[in-house]
Amino acid sequence: MRRPDAHHSALGQPERGERAPRGRSQGSGRAAPTTLSEPERLQKVLAQAGVASRREIEEWVVAGRISVNGLPAALGQKIGPGDRVKVNGKLIPLRFTQRSPRVLMYHKPEGEIVSRDDPEGRPTVFERLPLLRKGRWLAVGRLDFNTSGLLLFTNDGDLANKLMHPRYELEREYAVRLLGELTEEQAKSLTEGVQLEDGPAKFTNLRDEGGEGANHWYRVTISEGRNREVRRMFEAVGLTVSRLMRVRYGSVELPARLKRGMWMEMPEADACRLADLPVPQGRSQDERAKRPAKLHRTQPRSAPKMR
Repeated sequence: MRRPDAHHSALGQPERGERAPRGRSQGSGRAAPTTLSEPERLQKVLAQAGVASRREIEEWVVAGRISVNGLPAALGQKIGPGDRVKVNGKLIPLRFTQRSPRVLMYHKPEGEIVSRDDPEGRPTVFERLPLLRKGRWLAVGRLDFNTSGLLLFTNDGDLANKLMHPRYELEREYAVRLLGELTEEQAKSLTEGVQLEDGPAKFTNLRDEGGEGANHWYRVTISEGRNREVRRMFEAVGLTVSRLMRVRYGSVELPARLKRGMWMEMPEADACRLADLPVPQGRSQDERAKRPAKLHRTQPRSAPKMR
C-alpha cells in the first residue's frame, strides 16, 4: 500500500559522506533529483536523472554496480517512493511526488448493474463512465439492480480498499420507501438487531421522514454493505421495500443537483482528503477549487447511435 509520506523515505539528499554520481546531461555535472509520480523502470529513472544512458545503466545492472534497498538491482526492475538506489555505493537522490486519486460520484438509476459483464446483457454502470487513458474505474461497493443513488468510483486501488473494508465501518445512509406501516416494535428490532441468513444486522440510525399510505419514507444508516442487506432487514420484520436510494457513503453525500444517470468528478482537494493524502497547493489548485464541479450526462457506450 502506498504511504502518503513515502516520498520522505526516498531522501532528496545523499547520505553523510556520499556524493551522487555525475550525470551527462546536467549543466552542473551533477544528477538532479528526479520527480516521479508512480513506479517506473530503474533504467528509465536513472537515465532521466542524468546518471548515464539506459544502455550503460543496463550494463551496470548486469555488472552488479547498482543496488536497490541494499540488494543487487535486476534488469527491468521498477522503483517507487521509499526505494533507495545506489550506484557504486553512492546514493542517487530521487524525489517522488504524490499522484492524487480520482473519484467520480455517480447517481445510479434503477435498472443498471454494478458489473462489467452480465450474461443477461443488462445495462451496466461502467458504460456511463468516462474512459481512462491508464488503469480502470473501480466501483466502491455495489448497489442492487433495483436500487438507485450514490455510487462512488475511483482509479486508486488503495482508496477503494479503504472505503470498502469492513474494519473502517463507513456508514451508508439510505432513503427507504415501505409498503406497510413500520411499528415502534419493528423499529426497535431493526435498531437493536435482527437475525439474517449471514448473521445479525442492525441499523445505527432509523428516522421517520413522513408521508402517507404507500408513500411513507424513512432514513436508515448502516455501517456495512452486505448483499441486499437493507431490503432483507425489513423483510425480517415483515415489511417490503418498494424504493431504495443511497444518499450518503461515509462522508460523501449525494449532491442535490446530481440527477439520475449523471456523474461528476470530485474536486482534487476533496479526493485527497478522502484518501487522507496532503492536498496539493498552488494558485492553479486554488482556482480549480473555486469552480463548481461539472455535471455530466452520458449515454451508454453500447447504445446504438441515432441516425
